[in-house]
Parts: sequence; structure tokens; C-alpha cells
Amino acid sequence: MKKIAFITPADAEFGFRLTGTDQYIAEKGNLMAVLKGVATDPDTGLIIIDERLINSENETLMKDIEWSWHGILLVLPSPERAGAEIEDYASRLIKRAIGYHVRLNI
Repeated sequence: MKKIAFITPADAEFGFRLTGTDQYIAEKGNLMAVLKGVATDPDTGLIIIDERLINSENETLMKDIEWSWHGILLVLPSPERAGAEIEDYASRLIKRAIGYHVRLNI
């Protein structure tokens, strides 16, 4: 059975370890180094990254890793969002899944 790994900022350091999953602490500056290290573990099948760690530069590099890696890479939505940001996130997920932008009227 493949392992689940979470990559989070320091403020969530102990949250996911309580569930028995692997948890790695990162900052925006070292996210890619941590992600590459976790992705090289053949026993890891799912990596979940806290959205607060992702910036536009990291997002592009994450797509490259996602295409070349054998597992699933997910982004965990930030709990600190405003209403418009939630809609933006949903639009990005849909665009990523189907390949083009969809305008949502909620």
C-alpha cells in the first residue's frame, strides 16, 4: 500500500502526523526541494501540498513533477480564504481537469 505525504507550513506541523501520515514542513522558498525529495520515495503514492506554500513559480515546476511522477499530486485549499478566492480556486481546478477555463455563476 502506498503512503500519503503532506507538505505544510510550520504552523500545521503536528496536524497530519496525528493521522499516521507522513508530514514534511516547508516554506515557499524550499517547497520544490522538499517535494522532489518526497516524490523520489517509491512508497509514496499521494502528495498533498498546502496551498499557502504555492506561488506562480512553484506551480509551473509542480506541473512538471506531476507529469513525470508515478503518483498523485494534490493541493490542499487554504482555510484562510475569502469568498472570491474560493471561486477562483474552483475555476483553477476545473481548468486543470478539463483543459480550459469555465466561468462559474454561483
